[in-house]
Amino acid sequence: MIELIPVAGIGEVHPNDDLAALIASSPTELMDRDVVVITQKVVSKAESRFAPEEEKAAHVDAESVRILRRTPDGMVISQTRHGFVCANAGIDVSNVPGDNLVLLPIDPDASARRIRSRLQNHPGVDVAVIISDTFGRAWRIGQTDVAIGVAGIDPFIDHAGQPDTQGRPMTATKICVADELASAAELVMGKTKEVCAVVVRGAEVIWDRGAASDIVRRPDGDMFR
Repeated sequence: MIELIPVAGIGEVHPNDDLAALIASSPTELMDRDVVVITQKVVSKAESRFAPEEEKAAHVDAESVRILRRTPDGMVISQTRHGFVCANAGIDVSNVPGDNLVLLPIDPDASARRIRSRLQNHPGVDVAVIISDTFGRAWRIGQTDVAIGVAGIDPFIDHAGQPDTQGRPMTATKICVADELASAAELVMGKTKEVCAVVVRGAEVIWDRGAASDIVRRPDGDMFR
């Protein structure tokens, strides 16, 4: 059985805050083999990834390596330096104090590894870390959270070659479990609940070195760009 447990008591995160220490000191006890999902917003805040809101357009361009679309109302679909294709280079103004906006972490996988390493040292538990962010989807209405940073697990479970229930070997069933866990955790986080981290317990994952950069589809495999 999978449990989704909100990490309580973190509150507002400020620049240079130690997220691992805040999570470790919360009333929510961590256990070995938990997956800790942390929203990108607080990671960016702790890493001081702020910019003035009036400079949004300039920062969208600076954070993008390729602009795919611009809409008349000013929204941009771009590819970031991380390889993510998303709205406004992942820049967001919701739940940000003052007249500021927040940029994506410079290297979300490295951020996830640092937080995981800190949690391994204190409180001394072997957990995985996922950094999540809300993305739209090209062929479906609405947004869902996905993994933009991963540490401690393989982001995929690959069923290729295994028999299905009818005995036929599966050939293209590669489940992005990191995205699934990020999306599941968002059900507990919400946008107005002031929950920035969730412990996922009991999930079927492969404990291994992995990164969210492995999830990004390369241009030579993209039929639409």
